[in-house]
Amino acid sequence: MTTSPGHRRDRGYSHRLRRMREQGVKPLRGNERASPYQNDGSGVSVDCGWGNLHFAQTFENPKALAERMRKEGPGRRDIGFYVREPHVALAAAPQELFLDPSHTYRLDLSTYRASRRKLQGFTVRRMTNEEDAEAVNRIYAARHMVTVRPDFFWHRKDRALIYLIAEDNATGAVVGTVTGVDHMRAFDDPERGASLWCLAVDPQARHPGIGEALVRRLAEVFQARGNAYLDLSVLHDNDQAIALYEKLGFYQIPVYALKRKNPINERLFAGPGPESGLNPYARLIVDEARRRGIDVEVVDAEGGFFRLTYGGRSMLCRESLSEMTSAVAMSICDDKAVTRRMVERAGIRVPAELETDDPKDVTDFLKEHERIVIKPARGEQGRGVAVGLSADDDVDGAIERAKQISDRVLVEEFVEGDDLRLIVIDYRLVAAAVRRAARISGDGRSTVRQLIERLSRRRAAATGGESKIPFDEETNRALKEAGYGLDDVVEEGHEIPVRRTANLHTGGTIHDVTDHVHPTLVDAAIKAARAIEIPVVGIDLIVKSHLGPDYVFIEANERPGLANHEPQPTAERFIDLLFPLSIPHAARQASRTEPEEPCPA
Repeated sequence: MTTSPGHRRDRGYSHRLRRMREQGVKPLRGNERASPYQNDGSGVSVDCGWGNLHFAQTFENPKALAERMRKEGPGRRDIGFYVREPHVALAAAPQELFLDPSHTYRLDLSTYRASRRKLQGFTVRRMTNEEDAEAVNRIYAARHMVTVRPDFFWHRKDRALIYLIAEDNATGAVVGTVTGVDHMRAFDDPERGASLWCLAVDPQARHPGIGEALVRRLAEVFQARGNAYLDLSVLHDNDQAIALYEKLGFYQIPVYALKRKNPINERLFAGPGPESGLNPYARLIVDEARRRGIDVEVVDAEGGFFRLTYGGRSMLCRESLSEMTSAVAMSICDDKAVTRRMVERAGIRVPAELETDDPKDVTDFLKEHERIVIKPARGEQGRGVAVGLSADDDVDGAIERAKQISDRVLVEEFVEGDDLRLIVIDYRLVAAAVRRAARISGDGRSTVRQLIERLSRRRAAATGGESKIPFDEETNRALKEAGYGLDDVVEEGHEIPVRRTANLHTGGTIHDVTDHVHPTLVDAAIKAARAIEIPVVGIDLIVKSHLGPDYVFIEANERPGLANHEPQPTAERFIDLLFPLSIPHAARQASRTEPEEPCPA
């Protein structure tokens, strides 16, 4: 007589369950919640905040595991881990579960050896306060991970979960995080296991080795506790992460993970859609459109073109540039001199400017302002822009490089300050961020060239290949000003700028300040958008501080990168603008009570 896989008792599961029961694992009864794990006699589940981690080896049979996973709550990502016969568990709920396309890796803690390398520019420590928790959620959101309810970190009563963070020594900002689960403390695991989850590094982090340091510190914590191994699950195509784990001594084991089919996991079980070839700026908008049931047609993935259709209304877009932006508004933004004149007439403060490529005119202008900016009248992504030029610099060379981008050259007074980008959609502020130029940090061993190459690789990985540091005249000029050449070794802990402009495409980083930007700066950005009559725009200001009212206008970008401002709701507001009827009814009703141009707190 043959027993179907869905009902056959798994001897491996039964043996492990019996061994656990012999060691005293007992079910919780009623509303008992002494710890975040659930054990109703059929298996152990640990609540990790983002979802439940179900230990498949503790369940009586695969069907019991499937039944537990079907109870996943909304907005959560449960994981069935240590599944050795996934085909049997899938047979119990084939329409609801899927096999996670991830590999399981293991580190043998009995042979692991800690690194003697000193951390450069950051410290790894335990999470200690609410600010740490909020920073961790910010990193989760930036990495498209499920965020954790803030109070979860403080109301858990067991010691099975470990939260480590990496803190920037100079700024105090949290730049990385990792979570560990101690299986011995969770359910008296006879195998003395532990697992690693939610390793995430801030995309704007400037120091190398943060991810490696977090993994090593977690391994050392579990090694000191007497755990036998540290396991983790990593997507099969995450080559960068896999290379790190294998470098540290992790090796692949034949253990699998199950997940439930839900909107969070859709990419994993539905396969790549037509939008998979789009760049991050277009994909962010397309993903939001699909969530609302808006039809998406990718017109040209390489160029970032797509068409959105909803309720008889159709919009052709190129990233954040849509048919709602007129050709006139686009041409105004394309010509920086015209943009300046338009916003100046609207009462926006602008720097002194001269349109010329005559070296004598530039010399006279330089004498008046001491330091200047030379840039092409047309162009984007910081190409051909030279910032902070003085009489000692190659001004003629800067003019020639600008002329390679545009036949007209602009000369501006240089204004010292922070580069502030404000995203205005439908004449309301949606996001604000300070952009900082690329900087390298020395380790006492590596040359400037090696440090730049490493930073450039990290920025490219964090932005889907959109951000890289070029080896050009501007990089050489920034290094010369700092007193370094490409082959010089930078002393340990010393930082030097390698670009003068904060453009993201040349390695700059972006730091959200939406909740703190001064109302005067918001007002200037909205006035500039109205002067140009453009519904979606990125306004660039130079400010002494985003907390104060002082500014000068630099330029307007008609196709701002909305993905750079996550987790602010840039894509949501963009789709609201294009398809207002796609906004949920309750949200539309609430918005009618708001003032047309709300000022931030």
